[in-house]
Amino acid sequence: MKRTSDTRGKTGGGVLLALLGAGLPALVGAALHSHAGEPYRETRLSFGTQRPDGRPPVAKAEFMRFLDREVTPDFPEGLTLRDGYGQRRGEDGTIVREASYDVVLLYPEKEADERGARVERIRRAYEKQFRQDSVGRSDDEVEAGF
Repeated sequence: MKRTSDTRGKTGGGVLLALLGAGLPALVGAALHSHAGEPYRETRLSFGTQRPDGRPPVAKAEFMRFLDREVTPDFPEGLTLRDGYGQRRGEDGTIVREASYDVVLLYPEKEADERGARVERIRRAYEKQFRQDSVGRSDDEVEAGF
């Protein structure tokens, strides 16, 4: 949803002048020119850590080995790893809370089909290796420049 506001008769113009006077023309210029680069796809993966058999959660060292073997070869140009914490409804209806490893991948939009197949292979590998029901995935179209 696009949001608009009406600043007629308000201090909106004065705020803009204050920003320009404070030496922030680059900030205002960025707002006026939203094109940040080329079309990219951003894929976020959430790797849960709880194991169904009651063993300890997937440890950081285990996940880093998985990342090195399964993810980095398919995305050698880089990725972002974040520690996460989430919750979901289990098969029995109870709320399951767990730590996760969240990986952000960024790649050219024109490669989305081929890279998407790589992402699915990575998801299946994690599910099989760590006996997970699923690996969360979300995709967004973004603009990026490097």
